[in-house]
Amino acid sequence: MADIWNTIASNYVTVGTTNLSKTPYVNVDPTVYTGTWTGTYSTNKKFSIAISDVSGFRAKVKYQSEGTVKYQDVLIKDNAFKIGDSKFTVTKIGTAQVKTVVIDPASGATTLLTAYAKKA
Repeated sequence: MADIWNTIASNYVTVGTTNLSKTPYVNVDPTVYTGTWTGTYSTNKKFSIAISDVSGFRAKVKYQSEGTVKYQDVLIKDNAFKIGDSKFTVTKIGTAQVKTVVIDPASGATTLLTAYAKKA
């Protein structure tokens, strides 16, 4: 139980020092985001991200990766959005960087996987 409180306390301090973006939400070009994006992590784990209903700076997203499926309404800001433990950032037209935090259930250790996705 003490481990849980230590984690909460350390994250509380971390969140307080986080540098948040000061840019406002602005409408995005739906054609840049809409479609299915696919890629492979360095662990050879494949993933796909389907983006639809882009309106203004909002979109509907489905993330799939070997047994994991997540649906979420997202807000797009600074060419990026988060879905679950993943962050999707458009780096150029047709290419995006995807960063996903993976937690080992046995040890609790976290790993950051980074990959690039191409729009189909």
